[in-house]
Amino acid sequence: MERLQKIITTEDIPAEYQDTPIGLLLEYHNLARPLDHYTKAQLLIGMCMDHRKHLLIPDNFAYIIRAGGANLRYSEFKVSYAIAVGEVSSIALIGHTNCGMVNVMAKRDAFINGLVERAGWDREWAEQHFTHFSTMYEIGNEIDFVLSESKRLRLRYPKIQVAPLLYRVEDNRLYLISEE
Repeated sequence: MERLQKIITTEDIPAEYQDTPIGLLLEYHNLARPLDHYTKAQLLIGMCMDHRKHLLIPDNFAYIIRAGGANLRYSEFKVSYAIAVGEVSSIALIGHTNCGMVNVMAKRDAFINGLVERAGWDREWAEQHFTHFSTMYEIGNEIDFVLSESKRLRLRYPKIQVAPLLYRVEDNRLYLISEE
């Protein structure tokens, strides 16, 4: 976890994020900045669908796309929409600790059995479903994935500021991920 940068004061926010929507996100969530009023989204937040994460941000502050592992590869049209029509200039990509998309292959039996028992699927169909999609959604290590996805998004949208972050479910705080 030495690649994580704690944000416990405004001085901990790097200069590149000061006075930007990313800096505001960190101030709202980690530093209890009073919530401002917004009528228009300031940024796009890409984060995992996991139920253990809740951001402390004002209403109307951000578009939020929730996808397993904070994987935005299959939400690209939504990302483009937030930028082109929503006019956001920043993306906060937020992975989290203990993500279920890490080592998803080890969850194969639970996944298949869950679809059969809870959803009424045929076992063969559940197996094919897992085999077809699991490799698309496996993210490996949370930090490494957020860094690679941030790099991909920067290449795709070169004028957009993209910040790689990690939400620690252990303390409900956001951390910047060092890219060095």
